[in-house]
Amino acid sequence: MMLPHEFPATGPSVALAQAIQALIPVLTTERLTLRAPRIEDFAAYARMAEQPSARFIFGEIPSRTRAWFDFGQLIATWLLRGHGMWTVEAEGEVQGFVLIGFEPGDDEPELGFMFLPEAEGKGIAFEAATAARDYALSALGLTTLVSYIDHENARSIALAKRLGGIRDTDAEKHDDTVTYRYLSKEARS
Repeated sequence: MMLPHEFPATGPSVALAQAIQALIPVLTTERLTLRAPRIEDFAAYARMAEQPSARFIFGEIPSRTRAWFDFGQLIATWLLRGHGMWTVEAEGEVQGFVLIGFEPGDDEPELGFMFLPEAEGKGIAFEAATAARDYALSALGLTTLVSYIDHENARSIALAKRLGGIRDTDAEKHDDTVTYRYLSKEARS
């Protein structure tokens, strides 16, 4: 059930929200569009946060309120850092989210990915994460990017490896996570 704060804005604030969203880069791939998150996307984010795999991201299944705050935080980094979360769409349907984040506790920018169960096994996460990784390592001028992954999250570890991530044990601070590093083409040379 949607709560009052989850409904889209009305009046002049709609135009302002749309103007801000228009500043976020849109990335396109063969099958996907990575675009600015909209308030309507929270329903998919909340559904994703209810999945058993959400414990890998949140440490537990979060309340809807906690999911809302996380959703807002990941979007806010666009204003604060110039990068953040994209909504991933295929054929007009939300599939999940990818981000270039830098959250409390992170030592450097992170490539993160979260997808709905119906998107799994279709190569959507790989395609979206590749686009986000390449954007960060080119347009944003980052030379390195990491993914912090729960050591039990076999699907995300496999995706990180498929994306060319190399395990970086020197960057691992916690016993329950592994770190995969992605380097720009220049840094690999």
